[in-house]
Amino acid sequence: MAITGGYLFMARMDVDPAHEAEFNDVYDTEHVPLLSTVPGVLSIARFKRRELTMMLGGKLQRIELADEPAYTAIYELASPEVLVSEAWSEAVEQGRWPERVRPHTTNRRHVLLERAT
Repeated sequence: MAITGGYLFMARMDVDPAHEAEFNDVYDTEHVPLLSTVPGVLSIARFKRRELTMMLGGKLQRIELADEPAYTAIYELASPEVLVSEAWSEAVEQGRWPERVRPHTTNRRHVLLERAT
Protein backbone atom coordinates (compact mmCIF):
# COMPACT_ATOMS: atom_id res chain seq x y z
CA MET A 1 0.00 0.00 0.00
CA ALA A 2 1.87 3.07 -1.22
CA ILE A 3 0.37 5.94 0.74
CA THR A 4 -0.13 9.05 -1.35
CA GLY A 5 -2.98 10.73 0.51
CA GLY A 6 -2.66 12.96 3.52
CA TYR A 7 -4.95 11.04 5.88
CA LEU A 8 -5.41 7.54 7.23
CA PHE A 9 -8.54 6.42 9.04
CA MET A 10 -8.29 3.22 11.07
CA ALA A 11 -11.27 1.17 12.16
CA ARG A 12 -10.14 -1.44 14.69
CA MET A 13 -12.27 -4.06 16.41
CA ASP A 14 -12.72 -7.54 17.77
CA VAL A 15 -15.46 -9.90 16.63
CA ASP A 16 -17.28 -12.69 18.42
CA PRO A 17 -15.53 -15.90 17.27
CA ALA A 18 -18.89 -17.47 16.41
CA HIS A 19 -19.40 -14.70 13.81
CA GLU A 20 -15.82 -14.35 12.55
CA ALA A 21 -16.37 -16.14 9.23
CA GLU A 22 -19.34 -13.93 8.35
CA PHE A 23 -17.42 -10.84 9.56
CA ASN A 24 -14.57 -11.56 7.14
CA ASP A 25 -16.89 -12.48 4.27
CA VAL A 26 -18.98 -9.32 4.64
CA TYR A 27 -15.94 -7.10 5.11
CA ASP A 28 -14.26 -8.46 1.98
CA THR A 29 -17.23 -8.88 -0.35
CA GLU A 30 -19.52 -6.02 0.70
CA HIS A 31 -18.09 -3.46 3.13
CA VAL A 32 -14.76 -2.77 1.42
CA PRO A 33 -16.25 -2.68 -2.10
CA LEU A 34 -19.01 -0.29 -0.97
CA LEU A 35 -16.63 2.06 0.85
CA SER A 36 -14.20 1.95 -2.08
CA THR A 37 -16.82 3.76 -4.17
CA VAL A 38 -16.99 6.73 -1.79
CA PRO A 39 -15.38 9.82 -3.35
CA GLY A 40 -12.14 10.60 -1.54
CA VAL A 41 -11.46 7.03 -0.40
CA LEU A 42 -8.12 6.34 -2.10
CA SER A 43 -7.44 2.80 -0.87
CA ILE A 44 -8.43 0.27 1.77
CA ALA A 45 -6.40 -2.52 3.36
CA ARG A 46 -7.38 -4.98 6.10
CA PHE A 47 -5.13 -6.60 8.67
CA LYS A 48 -5.32 -9.13 11.50
CA ARG A 49 -3.13 -8.67 14.56
CA ARG A 50 -0.22 -11.06 15.11
CA GLU A 51 2.15 -11.62 17.96
CA LEU A 52 5.06 -9.19 17.79
CA THR A 53 8.66 -10.11 18.54
CA MET A 54 11.35 -7.67 17.47
CA MET A 55 14.80 -6.34 18.18
CA LEU A 56 14.53 -3.27 20.39
CA GLY A 57 17.39 -1.66 22.27
CA GLY A 58 19.71 -4.46 21.20
CA LYS A 59 17.46 -7.14 22.74
CA LEU A 60 14.91 -9.52 21.35
CA GLN A 61 11.60 -8.49 22.89
CA ARG A 62 8.03 -9.67 22.74
CA ILE A 63 5.65 -6.71 22.63
CA GLU A 64 2.25 -7.23 24.23
CA LEU A 65 -0.35 -4.49 24.49
CA ALA A 66 -3.46 -5.22 26.53
CA ASP A 67 -6.83 -5.04 24.80
CA GLU A 68 -5.53 -4.39 21.28
CA PRO A 69 -8.26 -5.21 18.74
CA ALA A 70 -7.70 -8.23 16.50
CA TYR A 71 -8.74 -6.59 13.22
CA THR A 72 -7.76 -3.29 11.63
CA ALA A 73 -8.99 -1.72 8.42
CA ILE A 74 -6.94 1.20 7.12
CA TYR A 75 -8.61 3.67 4.80
CA GLU A 76 -6.45 6.12 2.89
CA LEU A 77 -8.42 9.35 2.50
CA ALA A 78 -8.09 12.51 0.45
CA SER A 79 -9.46 14.54 3.37
CA PRO A 80 -11.20 14.09 6.74
CA GLU A 81 -14.42 15.38 5.17
CA VAL A 82 -14.84 11.99 3.49
CA LEU A 83 -15.93 10.56 6.85
CA VAL A 84 -18.82 13.02 7.20
CA SER A 85 -19.99 12.87 3.60
CA GLU A 86 -23.40 11.62 2.53
CA ALA A 87 -21.70 8.96 0.38
CA TRP A 88 -19.78 7.58 3.39
CA SER A 89 -22.90 7.67 5.56
CA GLU A 90 -24.85 5.67 2.98
CA ALA A 91 -22.07 3.16 2.27
CA VAL A 92 -21.50 2.19 5.92
CA GLU A 93 -25.19 1.35 6.33
CA GLN A 94 -25.57 -0.91 3.29
CA GLY A 95 -25.41 -4.69 2.99
CA ARG A 96 -25.25 -7.10 5.91
CA TRP A 97 -22.81 -4.98 7.93
CA PRO A 98 -25.24 -2.90 10.06
CA GLU A 99 -27.54 -5.72 11.17
CA ARG A 100 -25.57 -8.97 10.81
CA VAL A 101 -22.00 -7.95 11.64
CA ARG A 102 -21.74 -4.70 13.60
CA PRO A 103 -23.71 -6.07 16.59
CA HIS A 104 -21.09 -8.82 17.01
CA THR A 105 -18.10 -6.47 17.09
CA THR A 106 -16.57 -5.18 20.31
CA ASN A 107 -13.57 -3.16 21.45
CA ARG A 108 -14.14 -0.79 18.53
CA ARG A 109 -11.59 1.98 18.04
CA HIS A 110 -11.57 4.66 15.35
CA VAL A 111 -8.53 6.83 14.71
CA LEU A 112 -7.83 9.54 12.14
CA LEU A 113 -4.18 10.24 11.30
CA GLU A 114 -2.79 13.18 9.33
CA ARG A 115 0.47 12.82 7.42
CA ALA A 116 3.23 14.46 9.47
CA THR A 117 5.64 15.13 6.62
